[in-house]
Amino acid sequence: MKFTYHTLILAVLLLSSACSDKKETVQKEKLRPVKYAEVTYSGIGQVRSFNGTARSDKEINLSFRTSGILTILNISAGQKVHKGDLLAQIDNSEARLSLEQSISSLNSSKANLNTSTSTLERTKTLFEKGSASLSDYENAKSSFASAQANYESAKRSVEIQRKQVGYGIIYAPADGVIASKNVENNENVGAGSLIAVLNAGSSMEISLGIPENVINRVHKGMKVKAKFPALQGKTFDGVINEIAPSIESGSATYPVRIKLLGETSNVKSGMAANIKFTFPKTDNQEVLIVPISAVGEDSKGNFVYVIEKQNDAVGVIKKQHFTIGELSSVGFEVKKGLKSGQIVATAGLQTLLDGQKVSLK
Repeated sequence: MKFTYHTLILAVLLLSSACSDKKETVQKEKLRPVKYAEVTYSGIGQVRSFNGTARSDKEINLSFRTSGILTILNISAGQKVHKGDLLAQIDNSEARLSLEQSISSLNSSKANLNTSTSTLERTKTLFEKGSASLSDYENAKSSFASAQANYESAKRSVEIQRKQVGYGIIYAPADGVIASKNVENNENVGAGSLIAVLNAGSSMEISLGIPENVINRVHKGMKVKAKFPALQGKTFDGVINEIAPSIESGSATYPVRIKLLGETSNVKSGMAANIKFTFPKTDNQEVLIVPISAVGEDSKGNFVYVIEKQNDAVGVIKKQHFTIGELSSVGFEVKKGLKSGQIVATAGLQTLLDGQKVSLK
């Protein structure tokens, strides 16, 4: 069979076209690149962070010990006060009236005591001279004892009534700054109702709650780092100065207080803080960790997209559920379902599909 020149040219063109179509097919199979990370063991217990709130190291809650209408309120938030300043007073006219009556009774009982004392001394002298009977002397002694008891009772009554009047007046118990005011003038306040909070301390501290699985690793004098988002993330040194021995009511954590060291004038009560604890590393703290960004959740629970490598550049996505543990600053603890060395997708979980091919470049 003879091939002409034109036949040869046609065959070459057909072969070239077939190769071109195959190349275009390969080029059309574009794989989506994904970010990924490896599931590894890490010392999760070495560094832990918890949130807390700043407060003065000496906060005094101001309140009355009796009820009434506020008539004086010399309080405003941020106000500096000195010890002994009159801050608030209620209408305690009834207590003042009782005090006046008690003082009147005291004066009367004192006059009776003076009379009884004079009578006793005179009767005693007459009895010794034989000019008064034993009965007169005994009556004088009895009258004196009764007058003295009445006088002591009247003195105690005056003291009690003075306290009752004082229960309706609040003086600054120490130098400090008013942190908050909870009432307005002319309000009817009850006994024990919070009127204001006085920051009377010289430094700031952080109050926070520590969970039961960590509290035994925290000890008094332990150094920590405190960071305040409101202060552009400025970091302060701190030391633990108080650890509660029991769980706080209504919470599953143990109250802990941390004293801030150094200059803290920019730290205000109520500011949110993040506290970083660095614990000594031990062998049993090594646990399997998966990055936070790799974990998703559906109706069956938590899952990750495991990437099974086909080669160094291509992998296949496989959705895999697992049992999640504690959250730490480095990721989630893996209780069950994953193993060390697996690689997982860490971005775009909402758009990935089970069985999808992806690029690992």
